[in-house]
Amino acid sequence: MKNNYIKIAAVVAFVFILSILFMEPAAAQCAMCKGAAEANLKMGGGDPKGLNKGILYMFLMPYTIVGCIGYWWWRNRRTDDQAADLTEADFGEEVVA
Repeated sequence: MKNNYIKIAAVVAFVFILSILFMEPAAAQCAMCKGAAEANLKMGGGDPKGLNKGILYMFLMPYTIVGCIGYWWWRNRRTDDQAADLTEADFGEEVVA
């Protein structure tokens, strides 16, 4: 069983290393944002660092909101004390209608 975990970890590490070695540089902007940034530079505007920060802000906000909701759910879920109150008899009873 332990050998299986070692094999899986080796394959994952190998794929990770290959993906890093053959990584292509990526543009972090959509086509519309890139067009707006290029038009701004042609018109004499400055470096579009603010545009990139805005893109990152819009990218991170949904993840932040979902993370906060997940944390709130995790903190308010049923505690172990409530689950310990149940006994085998509670699960063995049949409901008669």
